[in-house]
Amino acid sequence: MALKPLVASLGLLAGTLVALTPGASAQAAAQASTTLYVAPSGTDSAAGTLDAPTTLSSAISRIAAGGTIYLRGGTYAYAQTVTVPDASDGTAAARTTLTAYQSEKPVLNFSAQAESSTNRGLQLFASYWHVKGLVVEHAGDNGIYVGGSGNIVERTVTRFNHDTGLQLGRIASTTPKSAWPANNLILSAESHDNADSDGEDADGFAAKLTTGTGNVFRYAVSHHNIDDGWDLYTKTDTGAIGPVTIEDSLAYSNGTLSDGTVNNNGDRNGYKLGGDDIAVNHVVRRSIAFGNGHHGFTYNSNPGSMAISNNLSIDNAERNYSFDKGTSVYKSNTSCRFAVDGSNDKTIGTADSSNQFWTGTNGSRCSSYSGALKWSYASDGKLVTTLGGKVVTL
Repeated sequence: MALKPLVASLGLLAGTLVALTPGASAQAAAQASTTLYVAPSGTDSAAGTLDAPTTLSSAISRIAAGGTIYLRGGTYAYAQTVTVPDASDGTAAARTTLTAYQSEKPVLNFSAQAESSTNRGLQLFASYWHVKGLVVEHAGDNGIYVGGSGNIVERTVTRFNHDTGLQLGRIASTTPKSAWPANNLILSAESHDNADSDGEDADGFAAKLTTGTGNVFRYAVSHHNIDDGWDLYTKTDTGAIGPVTIEDSLAYSNGTLSDGTVNNNGDRNGYKLGGDDIAVNHVVRRSIAFGNGHHGFTYNSNPGSMAISNNLSIDNAERNYSFDKGTSVYKSNTSCRFAVDGSNDKTIGTADSSNQFWTGTNGSRCSSYSGALKWSYASDGKLVTTLGGKVVTL
């Protein structure tokens, strides 16, 4: 990490040499565009060095494919959407990076936006970018919207936005299905307290309506959103989406905001996995649903053959597992109740004896899963969840 100021200093030195050697100016400019620094006090025309930071929009327009934009800590106040356009792709071998500088905390604040579907926070329309360490809050619609493919969105926090915190979907209504966002990885991300005025749209995470194949959520945490923790909704107008994988993740207290606000218009599930009787074979594994306002895991009219394995569902208000249709396969799932009365689980499909579903009593594994829920991220980004002080291993 100590090398970063040195890079900036070399960039300034290169600028001094350009004044003496005009023929080197193009080379120096190209070198400068591979590393840019942004700060709340930055200006569009600044060099983008550590000592002369630029703005985020200017850095996005100037960064070379495979380069790195460092955001200094502090609050960035925006009234307009910040967009990474689809013409600014990185590559699979060298993603373009947009990241917090060292351990600093950049907060992109869009509280000046009114609630409106056109007022997103950060739009990632390019492919092969790596976005890391940002907080995006108070956007008039989605906090982060991913329309490109092959991206990694890591260690982000999306909070207090007026629609889903982090959503994947097509760039425009004219985007062909072949170009719907695919192969994106949402990694060690948190999304909470997202709420729309109607109380029925703002989820923590969503890959719905118009997403391609290969999208993965890993070590992600969704809590206290007004609607669902995850929403993989499909509808007849746009048809099936690509199968989504959710793994090693956590959804809790969705349907109730951190301040106690509840809106009964919301679905309030932990993991909502479908819509409109359209079959999509999602994969959900090693994930936890805890204390959500309706179901923990629900097929939501997805009649496909989903792989539901090694999950834990505790004290959700209705069913811990709710799958009324389809040919899904269930293995090694656990359902427990300690403090909330609810309905028996329903799991249409193939479920062997490795599962312990709730049918009026707790199974033997539930003795390991009682107590208060806590979670944190380990230094490597893996999600660590404890119940009653015991680490949960699924």
